[in-house]
Amino acid sequence: MNDTQVSAGRRVGRRVGRLLGRVIAGIQPEERLPQLLARPDEDAAVMDCALYVRGSRQPGRPAFAEAYATARRRRNGFVWLGLFEPSWAQFTAVAQEVGVDEATVDQTLDVERRPAIQRRGDVTVLTLRTARYVEHAELTETSEVVDTGAVTLLIGAHFVVSVRHGGAGALADVRDGLQQRPALLGQGPWAVGYAVIERMVEVYHDVATRVEQDIEKLEEIAFLRHGGCDVQQIYQLKRELVEFKRAVLPLQPPLRLMTDATSSLPPALRQHFTDVLGRLTQVVDRVATYNELLDSILQARLAQVGLDQNNDMRKIAAWAAMAAVPTAIAGVYGMNFDHMPGTASPWGFGAAVLVMCAGMLVLYRLFRKSKWL
Repeated sequence: MNDTQVSAGRRVGRRVGRLLGRVIAGIQPEERLPQLLARPDEDAAVMDCALYVRGSRQPGRPAFAEAYATARRRRNGFVWLGLFEPSWAQFTAVAQEVGVDEATVDQTLDVERRPAIQRRGDVTVLTLRTARYVEHAELTETSEVVDTGAVTLLIGAHFVVSVRHGGAGALADVRDGLQQRPALLGQGPWAVGYAVIERMVEVYHDVATRVEQDIEKLEEIAFLRHGGCDVQQIYQLKRELVEFKRAVLPLQPPLRLMTDATSSLPPALRQHFTDVLGRLTQVVDRVATYNELLDSILQARLAQVGLDQNNDMRKIAAWAAMAAVPTAIAGVYGMNFDHMPGTASPWGFGAAVLVMCAGMLVLYRLFRKSKWL
């Protein structure tokens, strides 16, 4: 089964799961859906739920509906709900609370989406790709180097809902760091969007550095005369780099929209996004350079493999030519004619062997001189 079939199977599985979620949600009483997240401490999908007023987190960990209602009554308040791989029913409960349609629910739960930004009514949907470097003892043809996932942010006037899929991109550190910057947090829900994107770009830089180290190691062994790397190893690293590129490159257009002069973001945050865009551009340039370098290593390695094969064929041809000398002489004398030179002499056999050895020695010296052996 190839990668395309596996990916298609996963997409079908996720769609079936969402359909089952709709069926389950449909047979439950309607009033039960908003209560699925009423007790966040007991819900494994809820990483955290916090109410922020004027850049300061309010005490406790309230239910989302309660915190959202409070935030709407406060001029400078908003709530940040963090979810990790919620079910369709769980996220539908949140979507109903903030007024998000079903199409946005499906879009948020699609873990294969590319980075993008969309405006749906009063809600902005920002999709990011997460990434992390996977430690490995050595690079093989099946090594996983870069693991990617997805984070989708639903940003409204008084709320941020972050939905994360995959092991990469945990946002606990982002929340803790943002809470230490009350001036930035006081900018409102988009401060969370900036903090999340900033962390993703920092991780991209770290992953790019670690991948560069793998490429350097691969380059060192690629041209060894004995024990060089296999072509499959180079190709596997190239595939992992392509996966990383799919996470990094498509994020540039959304960031350009945020930094545009017509953007509705506060001017202070717009400048922050401009700085992040500059750092992201550096990562994109590094990934493009790594991709070209791997192409060069791959082509050089293929040429080296072809050259080694040619050298092997020349060695085989040289030894075959030397073996043809005694074969030809023995074949002639093996025809058993009555009159053959030297057959009547007691020195005939020795002379024939001597001629065989002399012929082979001459060919050996010629092949050595031409570097075939």
